Amino acid sequence: MPIPSPAPPPAASPPAPPSVARPIAVLALAGFASQAQVRAADSVLPQIAADFGVTVGAASIVVSSYLVVHGTMQLFIGPLGDRFGKYRTITVAAALAAVLVLCCALAASLTGLTLIRIACGLMAASIIPLGMAYIGDTVPYERRQQVLGRYLSGQISGQLFGQAAGGIIGDAFGWRAVFVVLGSVFLVVAAALLVELRRNPLTRARPAHADALGLIGGYRAVLTNAWARTLMGIVFVEGLLMFGSLAYIGADLHVRFGLSFTMVGVVIGTFGLGGLIYAGSVKLLVGRLGQTGLAMGGGLVLGLAYATLALAPVWWITPLGVTLVGLGFYMLHNTLQTNATQVSPEARGTAVALFSAALYMGQPVGVALFAWVIDRFGAPPVFLTAAVLLPPLGLWFAAKLRARAAAAA
Repeated sequence: MPIPSPAPPPAASPPAPPSVARPIAVLALAGFASQAQVRAADSVLPQIAADFGVTVGAASIVVSSYLVVHGTMQLFIGPLGDRFGKYRTITVAAALAAVLVLCCALAASLTGLTLIRIACGLMAASIIPLGMAYIGDTVPYERRQQVLGRYLSGQISGQLFGQAAGGIIGDAFGWRAVFVVLGSVFLVVAAALLVELRRNPLTRARPAHADALGLIGGYRAVLTNAWARTLMGIVFVEGLLMFGSLAYIGADLHVRFGLSFTMVGVVIGTFGLGGLIYAGSVKLLVGRLGQTGLAMGGGLVLGLAYATLALAPVWWITPLGVTLVGLGFYMLHNTLQTNATQVSPEARGTAVALFSAALYMGQPVGVALFAWVIDRFGAPPVFLTAAVLLPPLGLWFAAKLRARAAAAA
């Protein structure tokens, strides 16, 4: 009787494809850590001033210097991400930022703290724009706005957490403890980024033309693109009107309605609530409205929001207005962001970084322009200016999107 041959071993199952969603989730955590440490210093300025024996105005240099460096660095980080890989650049920046945030707790003088915060800005500036560029590299355009909207939730949550943690931890344990906690969060995030970089090949992929373009070639590819220049002009005006007005909401609440600084912080915090409402409903909004509808709707919501703030007869209406500011801003801005990730695929990091720089540059211009009005007439005329000009900006952007879609069809 013949001996039956042994059964062949079962075929090995093919390896699972690398995860697309997990690296983006880790990037959202990195955005959380980045935004948390940006805003945390705001809440502990009085403690920093008292510790170093200076005025709160003098201590505010740790905030203003950070923002200047953070905005300026946008001009340089895009080419770095294109050249060395976006995920790799973010991972290195997060690790260095973690160490620097922890070092803030050891600062022996205001000058030392300011220099460390400047270094923090140099490192953390790359995290959010290169994260958006990475999403542009890995997520198809038709799904990109939804993914970017969810990615934004990490930044918004980080902003809210940073402000709250600064106040709560600072009151309980002092301002140095705030930086210890936030530096520890950054360390955990940096470790998660490193694990993903080592295990997931998608995080190490780079466009084939990244080396060929170089620094000058990347800028040329973006700045010679008419649509890229249009987007940067729109986002510059958006930053000027939107954040130039937003900067004075707190002062208006205190002067016009007599709110305490604690209540002012609570009301301004509802801006993040509006952002989270957008992030939670982005799939529905994109499906129902599309990019054109979101651009128009965002501008109109911003107009309604600032009109509410300008005309509010009592303070308890203002949280609704600030919430609508957050919702309208992210409806409009996320649509701009999505287009920025596609405007120059061959130099995506550079394009998104320049886009982000235009937003940052618009903010101080708006604050400076509106300062003259604030000193003479108060905040309501500033809010009314934003209410009148932001809806046409959204409508004009929507018209541009419609024209491009018609041309493509």
